[in-house]
Amino acid sequence: MISSALEKAYRRYADKRPNSATQNALARAVLPSGVTRSVLDFDPFPFTVAFASGCRLTDVDGHEYLDYLGDYSVGIAGHNNPVVRDAVAGVLDSGWSFGAVAADEYNVARLLCERFASMDLVRFTSSGTEANLVALSLALKSAARGKVLAFDGGYHGGCLSFSRDGSSLNVPFDAVVCEYNDLDSVATAFDRWPDQIGCVLVEPMLGSGGRIQGTPAFVRGLRELCDRHGALLIFDEVQTSRMAYGGAQSLFGVHPDLTTLGKYIGGGLNFGAVGGSRDVMRLLVRGREPHFDHSGTFNNNRFTMAAAAAMLSTVLTEENLGVLFERGEGLRKRADDVLRAAGFQATGWGSLLNVHPTDVPVTRAADLAGTDRRLTQLLFHEMLDRGVYIGKSGFVTLSLPQAPETDDIFVAALEDSLRAIPAGPHHSNRSTWGS
Repeated sequence: MISSALEKAYRRYADKRPNSATQNALARAVLPSGVTRSVLDFDPFPFTVAFASGCRLTDVDGHEYLDYLGDYSVGIAGHNNPVVRDAVAGVLDSGWSFGAVAADEYNVARLLCERFASMDLVRFTSSGTEANLVALSLALKSAARGKVLAFDGGYHGGCLSFSRDGSSLNVPFDAVVCEYNDLDSVATAFDRWPDQIGCVLVEPMLGSGGRIQGTPAFVRGLRELCDRHGALLIFDEVQTSRMAYGGAQSLFGVHPDLTTLGKYIGGGLNFGAVGGSRDVMRLLVRGREPHFDHSGTFNNNRFTMAAAAAMLSTVLTEENLGVLFERGEGLRKRADDVLRAAGFQATGWGSLLNVHPTDVPVTRAADLAGTDRRLTQLLFHEMLDRGVYIGKSGFVTLSLPQAPETDDIFVAALEDSLRAIPAGPHHSNRSTWGS
């Protein structure tokens, strides 16, 4: 039943998008699957965007979508934001590739250090992936140890995925993988490798692993275990820094040794940063011993620095982030009420949420094992057919141009989409439904 419903959805989708089909066929001749990001590849083919503004996308076949994906949390300011646009345009007058220092990078670093109490010094990279690579390398050098402790379902960039399915290309760090929200598994790992674990890398909310919030006891317990065993604590706040003016760490009241940032701070341009305590970051200070070189041609890209300065000073205000957080909390509750009636649920935190085809409690990535992802794919296509764009995995991201009125449209589309999905008994796991 589910398979036939999906095939019907694929045919309906393809029939409405001949121009996107042609574009994808051309792209497949020179790009694997016709895309540059695996997350954008879905059946029968991805649509091609021609124009974007605010919280709306228009594809090459003329279909308009209400955007509730926001480029996987990059698009917090919305598409073609005028503040970011003006900042980027201003760079054109003075040049953009100096191979030298420009003032904007100081401004961005100052604004970040003022926001994040745990940051004494900060260094830029081209992406969140690079920021996490630098943070891990710095932490292991600082601790003079070789092992990284990470979590099942943890995603820290294009080459730093710690999911146990082994389906991602990874940099070969010597990693110990523990269960998220399970302090006992972390304590056991430290007991087994007492002088080898140099750092703990954690997302305050498991992101690509399902938008699963870390409990306060878990997050604070990690700080205590790291202090007890002489390891560094790294917060990957590439996604969760949007939760508050000072990031998720300010809500938990925990100071990590290093914090990584990325995605939305660049206003849609490439951005990454790693910041932390002076004791650790001084390893990058030239003239100190020991010190280590860290380079990157585009670390101080002038377009990115101008956009980030505008975002931090004008767009990402404490008020805006607070309103976005509260609207997200409300939308997730509304969505969860609708989803539970159909055997689904919504997890998440603040302005990030994820739809899952199961009604069992979800506190770690393993709780999602065995769910029938075809149901999520079908929901994705049903939402698209109703003009609402979410992630193919059920990921939903709020942005500032959205409003209570667009949230109403989202919920209505969700309710209507669920009616089109094959129904069945409310088991704790719907993976047995259909054929």
